[in-house]
Amino acid sequence: MKKRISITISTSVLQEIDLQIGSSGSRSAFIEEVLSEHLHKLAWNKIGERDSILMNAAADYFNREMEDVLRYQADIFDILEDRASTQ
Repeated sequence: MKKRISITISTSVLQEIDLQIGSSGSRSAFIEEVLSEHLHKLAWNKIGERDSILMNAAADYFNREMEDVLRYQADIFDILEDRASTQ
């Protein structure tokens, strides 16, 4: 469903819209498309911000896990080196 509204736009912006749509275009359709795209981008940005917050919140946990794994691997390499040097 569409609803008729009234907005005020500067002359220079209106001229740019007219240049973009040409003589056979619809100002309303153009403005609706531009606003729709902008709102979609805002929604994606909000999702990206939320994802960054979640990843940053989990970063300390994952960093500690990785340090533990690396310490375990270092111990194994030390054992293997010791075995190789004694043989």
